[in-house]
Amino acid sequence: MGCSSCSTGKDGQPKGCKNNGTCGTDGCNKLTVFDWLSNMSLPNGEKPFDCVEIRFKNSRKEFFRNSENLSLSIGDIVATQATSGHDVGMVTLTGELVRVQMKKKKEDYSNLELPKIYRKASQKDIDIWQKCRDREEEIKKRAREIAIILKLQMKISDVEFQGDGSKATFYYTAEDRIDFRQLIKDMAKAFGIRIEMRQIGYRQEAQRLGGIGSCGRELCCSTWLTDFRSVSTSAARYQQLSLNPQKLAGQCGKLKCCLNYELDVYLDALKDFPGQETKLFTEKGVAFCQKVDIFKASLWFSYRDEPANWHILSKEQVNEILEKNKKKEKVASLEEYAVENVVEAEKVFENAVGQDSLTRFDAPKRKKNNRNNKNNNRKKSNYKKKPTNNA
Repeated sequence: MGCSSCSTGKDGQPKGCKNNGTCGTDGCNKLTVFDWLSNMSLPNGEKPFDCVEIRFKNSRKEFFRNSENLSLSIGDIVATQATSGHDVGMVTLTGELVRVQMKKKKEDYSNLELPKIYRKASQKDIDIWQKCRDREEEIKKRAREIAIILKLQMKISDVEFQGDGSKATFYYTAEDRIDFRQLIKDMAKAFGIRIEMRQIGYRQEAQRLGGIGSCGRELCCSTWLTDFRSVSTSAARYQQLSLNPQKLAGQCGKLKCCLNYELDVYLDALKDFPGQETKLFTEKGVAFCQKVDIFKASLWFSYRDEPANWHILSKEQVNEILEKNKKKEKVASLEEYAVENVVEAEKVFENAVGQDSLTRFDAPKRKKNNRNNKNNNRKKSNYKKKPTNNA
């Protein structure tokens, strides 16, 4: 849901975001909240909620108190209180929905120490802010070079300037604890600003930087996910996915968050399903479970002596056989219960696309060689015939 400034231009070429990530309509920002109360007026005598949600670079959002009773709307650029100096951000949410968001994130809206909004940003504030934003990539590259010279095992992933340009926050990832005291001294000397180092995890790094997932969509963590829930390999096992780390890992190198999306549905479906280690005792022999199809509510079983022959049984049939086995009764065979018998056959690869073989370009060469052989044979026969004619 992008705005008109990032639509398609002439000849199908994208225009790109002309606002450089500070979209005034807030349509293509990260972790956007739709203000469904925007067209509703407050009851008589009710004062508007005095807290506002403001977004800074990437997905960093904070709550501020509108103590000056400024008339703010989504997309306004404002100057806010900081530890020293002021910061510049964009308003992303106003009104009663801010109260809901604060309650969701466990923020106390009655806290008197909540930072304040100073004013709407002037053109001078915006110019300084944009100038600092333009320096971030260059400073990030230089900071990485300094870290490599100091042989620090860390990766500086992002740099965020304060709105007045007096301080820069460096976000980094590292496996172990890093002593970056010398790094801060060198960077403060090189850049002439106050430095703050903040360590983040690999998931937080992917959230801040964004990217495209294997599904072809933008990462969930950078668009709508507000928290990170733990993901384990058991989620993949319950859904019968291949335990391939390259397919299960996301851009952050951790297990994909989307493995949890359908997990509850699978767990509910597996409650009355026989386990994967189920054994069926028959007069023909012991049968082992080879495969489970949750959607069709069926299981595949094969005998110990015939592992290539699979028999498809429904969930109810397996439970019926298990009940008989508990009473120490054996069924005659699985063939009596099987919905379908599957025999593993030799795999034959056919040309389903309708294309020729990969050696189709060799065919003309073979014909050419055959022609040459025929011509040589004719020459030899003519050569042999000539002496007889002369005689």
